[in-house]
Amino acid sequence: MSAGTVVLAGTVLFAAGCSAGGTGLRDGGPAHTDPVSKTGSPTPAPPDHVPATTGASGKPAKKVDPVALLKADPKVSAEVKRDLKPCAGKDYPIDVSYGKVTGNSVVDIVVNVLSCADALGRGSYVYRSEGGTYENVFSDEQPPVYAEIDRGDLVVTRPVYGKSDALAYPSGEDVITYRWSGEKFAEQDRVHTDYSNIDGGAQPAPAVTQKN
Repeated sequence: MSAGTVVLAGTVLFAAGCSAGGTGLRDGGPAHTDPVSKTGSPTPAPPDHVPATTGASGKPAKKVDPVALLKADPKVSAEVKRDLKPCAGKDYPIDVSYGKVTGNSVVDIVVNVLSCADALGRGSYVYRSEGGTYENVFSDEQPPVYAEIDRGDLVVTRPVYGKSDALAYPSGEDVITYRWSGEKFAEQDRVHTDYSNIDGGAQPAPAVTQKN
């Protein structure tokens, strides 16, 4: 699950609930995950001047500043922008992945904003190159949430918590698969796993809703 690796302050963490048990590992396909550049790095081009070219590694030819991308994005809520601060030193709690999920010739950028306290997803965003700039084509700010690329589809994972659930033990999990329709993402299927029905370690068959 290459797009599901959470990078925080230079240390690899696995957010509780981001890939809670029951779904197993997913093939991230061509997606690549990078640690976030520190603010002390050379200032990259602003979001509206990000070149629509791809390097040999499958990443944009010129490094994109995901923090600047988020702060300049009108689709990112004021609350997320206000709380988007370094957790320690100059490292921001965000996970950046590169891959093709919109059928474009240029790689797309998937950005997950996490919380510093527990590394749970605060918001997930997909940026697509359009006319030489990166535009927001997907936003989900209903926490906890985490988005990743799985074999060309966008997969959003959302742990479900009951009132008495501990952070590491959600009651269930929703996994929603989106596919690019040419202009926007359309939901393809939704899988809900209810962990509260697990008896003796056996896992029940998840409920699946498919949309054509």
